[in-house]
Amino acid sequence: MSKPFIADGISQEFDQISVSKSIQTFLSSLDQKGEFRLPQRAYLATRYAIRNLQLPPGQTVLEREMAEMLGMSRTPVREALVRLEMEGWVRLIPRRGFIVAPIAADDLRQIYEVVEALDGIAGNLATERATPEELDQLEHLIEEQEKVLKLGDLMTWTDLDEQFHQKIIDLAQNSRLRGIMDSQSDQIYRARLYTIKFRPKPIRSIMDHKAIVAAMRAGESEAVRMLLQSHRHRSRHEILEVIQSMS
Repeated sequence: MSKPFIADGISQEFDQISVSKSIQTFLSSLDQKGEFRLPQRAYLATRYAIRNLQLPPGQTVLEREMAEMLGMSRTPVREALVRLEMEGWVRLIPRRGFIVAPIAADDLRQIYEVVEALDGIAGNLATERATPEELDQLEHLIEEQEKVLKLGDLMTWTDLDEQFHQKIIDLAQNSRLRGIMDSQSDQIYRARLYTIKFRPKPIRSIMDHKAIVAAMRAGESEAVRMLLQSHRHRSRHEILEVIQSMS
């Protein structure tokens, strides 16, 4: 079994006030979407904080602290934490709180195996269903990636990269596929964000993205599938190499 990865460049402490502000902003976005169920709000907000490394891997958080940051009682928080543990985001500490799950190579490898296959399906469907205007949106994201990469802003680049892949899933217009990918892609995003400063500069990824959109415009769905899967496979190799070298 592989050891969890803790990157030297990421602080293992969290600023409760800062995290609380970020969570409250996220909860406001749920208000706009009409999501008012407390357990669901607690679940989504806690997962959001873990995904974005505001609660870093290995961090211990008291149940009381989490309830304070969420601005709600402990009952919906407990319900949310049970769900998060089932999904592999946290490990519960009875009568205390939880530990944010570390990033382990074995688990990440399995997630990538699923996502690589489903990315190919999404690419096939998106090629058949996307409009020229929607492909323009993908190209705009690539242009933005190039701009921030020149500035050396790897965190923003990672966010734009995620938007690119999520847009392709949106264009597939398949809610079942979306549901499965959502449950896995956030784990991959966390690992990508966590290791971005230790991996090669992502120039190759931008080249891949351009090739993917070009194949989509040409209606070559099989080529899109192969390009997306190859792209994900290379990303998997880079991330796992970092994790294994620093475990």
